Amino acid sequence: MASDTDDLAFDVFSRQCPSRSTLEHATGRWGSLTLGALHEESLRFNELRRRVDGVSEKMLSQTLHALERDGLVLREAQPVNPPRVDYELTPLGREVAGRLLGLIHLVEGRMDDVLAARTRYDEARGGR
Repeated sequence: MASDTDDLAFDVFSRQCPSRSTLEHATGRWGSLTLGALHEESLRFNELRRRVDGVSEKMLSQTLHALERDGLVLREAQPVNPPRVDYELTPLGREVAGRLLGLIHLVEGRMDDVLAARTRYDEARGGR
């Protein structure tokens, strides 16, 4: 039996489409950095917080919840004392993170061009 979503054409440009919130979770500042950090290895919360420099505990917690809900991150609580929680990417999360890392590496590799463009822009507008 087909479900109601079988015929649904997902369109991120439509405000009603659920794919939009997933895209926002994955490509927002903290989401993309979190996915990128987890692409390297499974991390505990505080390890992840140190890796994603500048993220607050609250924002990282919210980001992880959203990514877990979207099926991109797996939260695994270890039954030990003291409690240990590890975060890792799901197969879908690994695929998304791989694509994000491609963009991250492109941007990092072209920062000389970006900085030159910013300088030209600022100079053309009075030095900002």
